[in-house]
Amino acid sequence: MNIGLTGGIATGKSSVSALLASKGALLIDADVIAREVMMPGHPVLAAAVKRFGQAILNEDGTLDRKKLGSIVFQNPDERKALEAITHPAIRQEMRERAAAYEKAYPDKLVVSDIPLLFESGLEKGFDEVMVVYVPRSVQRERLIKRDGMTEEEAEARINAQMDIEHKKQRADVVIDNSGLWSDTEQQVISFLHRKGLI
Repeated sequence: MNIGLTGGIATGKSSVSALLASKGALLIDADVIAREVMMPGHPVLAAAVKRFGQAILNEDGTLDRKKLGSIVFQNPDERKALEAITHPAIRQEMRERAAAYEKAYPDKLVVSDIPLLFESGLEKGFDEVMVVYVPRSVQRERLIKRDGMTEEEAEARINAQMDIEHKKQRADVVIDNSGLWSDTEQQVISFLHRKGLI
């Protein structure tokens, strides 16, 4: 079974993906692949350098993330240009890994952890989509506490993503992570039982 896992900022998606992995799921992390395609020698990094210039590289040939970030986060057109270079390669790599896992381990759960799954229109590629949910007020509270953000900064981060209530409505499976962690664990274990995966 192949599921997409998503949520919003500070909803606890990483904790849920780690829990699923600890219960035997095979995890494919979009953020990890995004870093891999920007490693020296990868054609995606070469394409980014061609588009944005040598200035985005450190002296050792690795990506200067801060430098690239300063270019793309201040200009939506530049960000779109970067996404046009990176997203197809990331999606292709995720699809290939998911297919390889499904072939090699047909009885295992394959989880693709994709922060912007709905925003990127990737939900069709999965048997089900699981959303890790907390209400917006809890997201804000956690961001302020966890990252030392002001209320305004937390709101800006939350507003940069699709509203968590919309994601919840579009989910096949909702894991409510607004209570105790033991409650969250129980929901995940119940899901795995229902699917005959444990």
